[in-house]
Amino acid sequence: MDIFSDLGPAAPAVRALFLTSTAVIWTLVLARLIGLRAFSKATAFDFAATIATGSLIAQAGTRSEWSDYVQAMAAIGAIFLVQYFLAKGRQLSKGFKQAIDNEPLLLLKNGEFRDEAMRSARISRATLLEKIRSSGAGSVADVHAIVLETTGDLSIMMSREIGPELLDDVRGA
Repeated sequence: MDIFSDLGPAAPAVRALFLTSTAVIWTLVLARLIGLRAFSKATAFDFAATIATGSLIAQAGTRSEWSDYVQAMAAIGAIFLVQYFLAKGRQLSKGFKQAIDNEPLLLLKNGEFRDEAMRSARISRATLLEKIRSSGAGSVADVHAIVLETTGDLSIMMSREIGPELLDDVRGA
């Protein structure tokens, strides 16, 4: 990139600082336009988009040709655009939402492990026991339900007084 060549040995560092800074600013502008969902983990795509955006920011900061830099910046914009349209599609159509989103899965109910669900999710009993221990439960019987959420997170519900609406969209509930 010609504008940095006059800086001598400092040129690569100044180029990286400038390009990375502008990529971050571009990303923040896009995030403000898209809204709070821009970096959420609401869906698997949101999570992947966040990771991809970080990777593209890093790529933008290391480009030595303007065309490569512009391509990385355009790719960041494309990720936000796709994320925006997917979110709108989810809002407008239940069928679209079902087609592109994962479905939460019940792994444990009333202290009993659901072995078939655990097998399909490839989650071991040891993993669930670790999560139960870290939740502060005194025993497995204290846990009303464990749900594998669409993001891959595990939700541990301790209360026996859980409203049925919390499990409405959960597969196996």
